[in-house]
Amino acid sequence: MGSPLVQRLCASVDSIRFLLIQRLTFRGHDEYENSSNQRNFLRLLQFLVDHNERFQAVTLKYAPDNLKLISPKIQKDIVNAAAVETTNVIISDIGYSLFSILVDEYRDVSVKEQMVVMFRHVDNKGYVIECFMGIEHVASTTALSLKTSIDALFARHHFLISRLCGLGYDGASNMNGEFNGLKTLIMKDSPRAFYVHYFAHQLQLALVSLAKDHSIIGAFVTLVSNVLNIVGASLKRRDILREKQALKVIEALSNGELSSRQRLNQELGVRRPCDTSHYGTLLNFVAMFSSIIDVLEEISYDRVGIDPKHVAFILLGLLQSFDFVFSLHLMMIILGIKNELLQALQRDDQDIINAMDLVEICKRNL
Repeated sequence: MGSPLVQRLCASVDSIRFLLIQRLTFRGHDEYENSSNQRNFLRLLQFLVDHNERFQAVTLKYAPDNLKLISPKIQKDIVNAAAVETTNVIISDIGYSLFSILVDEYRDVSVKEQMVVMFRHVDNKGYVIECFMGIEHVASTTALSLKTSIDALFARHHFLISRLCGLGYDGASNMNGEFNGLKTLIMKDSPRAFYVHYFAHQLQLALVSLAKDHSIIGAFVTLVSNVLNIVGASLKRRDILREKQALKVIEALSNGELSSRQRLNQELGVRRPCDTSHYGTLLNFVAMFSSIIDVLEEISYDRVGIDPKHVAFILLGLLQSFDFVFSLHLMMIILGIKNELLQALQRDDQDIINAMDLVEICKRNL
């Protein structure tokens, strides 16, 4: 049966394992005993205690005040232990086989530089296995700083860089630079490591770059960015856009123009375009077009702020021109064909023969 301390620990660990597997948040702002909603960890632990007599006798209110094993620090310690065990299983599965790494850098909400690292290897049955190895804090996103963090990760898990056979990341200069990029620094230690640019990025970047060479489409992309910048420039404008769009959806539902089923008509937002996400941006733009026009009209007649008022007035005219609407539908068609191929190529069960056939079909459709 175990001691009371072991029982309390088992109850906390079981609750945390469930939340981790389901990817649920742990804590809330008010976790006092008289709170109406103590959030997931404490509510789940209470549910477990209520349905298990063994835990009920030693957990929560029956545990010593300084040994309840429910504090945020204890929760983090158990989560870290779970992460270590998961990482050990991944390392054991890789064993002494060859592997490749996927690396990308980003800034978190606290504006700290981070690096995401994933490993890819082939298991005994010949399947390609992709594993998330962790998020590493980096001092900066320079190639040397990223390389230092990767070396530290390898040393911590006793990986030999000589077993590295593949590299995957985007085309930023700090990543694939010919002289001082991360690719070059790693290949000095492991010459056999073959670099592959993210395929999803390559396809998208090629199409967007080619389209921007045409002056009308280049102006169209710039105009979309400017519209989304001014509409999403403040929380007030975003709230106005959200309210107008909600009213239009309700009206369309009542008129039978939209169907009401699960996962349909979800709230949309103003997504700024980047070179790898234009299609999603344009989808939202078309769905919210009339609401965006309404917001621009409000801004153009606003008595406060002369510059935004004039910019909104100019954008309002350009948005309702034939050239813009034609370019919008043209790019939706082209990027839609590309998006179908993109989604198919990223499927886990995709094979090279079928992938080449899909590329040919995409070329014919374009």
